[in-house]
Amino acid sequence: MSAHSEICKLPESAHRRSFLKVSGAITTMALVGATTFRGIAYAAALTRAQRDKLTPDDILALMTNGNKRFYAGKRENQNFLAQQRATAGGQYPAAVLLSCIDSRAPAETIMDLRIGDIFNSRVAGNVENPDILGSMEFACKLAGAKVVLVMGHTACGAIKGAIDNAELGNLTGLLAKIKPAVEAATYTGERTSKNYAFVDAVARKNVELTMANIRRDSPLLADMEASGAIKIAGAMYNLETGVIDFFGG
Repeated sequence: MSAHSEICKLPESAHRRSFLKVSGAITTMALVGATTFRGIAYAAALTRAQRDKLTPDDILALMTNGNKRFYAGKRENQNFLAQQRATAGGQYPAAVLLSCIDSRAPAETIMDLRIGDIFNSRVAGNVENPDILGSMEFACKLAGAKVVLVMGHTACGAIKGAIDNAELGNLTGLLAKIKPAVEAATYTGERTSKNYAFVDAVARKNVELTMANIRRDSPLLADMEASGAIKIAGAMYNLETGVIDFFGG
């Protein structure tokens, strides 16, 4: 049985524990076949050793289950001051995210994560550029992150702007990066920004194209993925339900 399945079967009390507690449990299960979190001691933040024992699939499972706690209203009682103190001397994030600047989609909150768990780069429409790619390369090659996650969301204003061919200062150039997704999105209904089903179809296609662009524009990350050192994955966050749909990778 997979670690992900074991997490999903845990009692409610176990689901309310922190990202690091679950991380430690996954490692323990992998080593000794344990199916319980009892008797395991944890710190306030990920250590290098704990992060390095996790696989990319483990990390994606932790994000998935953190999101389940979020939309079920069972988030951890986070001690952010303890986390700040624990990470002041160093950081060992497990993943690097590229997400939208939308104020309603803060990745750390909707995945029930803590200070130090992830790197998070944010830009309207979650599109990649050389600076973001450089940040991802730092996160993975130098800092040890094992997942690159591109996360879009429903009802995205940047997607609507790209559909409408909006022009405004530097935003014009940013929206141009999204327009290929508008053309590539498979949808048979009304292809306008007023049709939210089409907007969401474009947003998902934009995530898929951004993942492909990361592989194309960063040979370093593409090589790391090919070797199994990292996974490049996608996700769509539903603003109405609070649910994240993870895919790819």
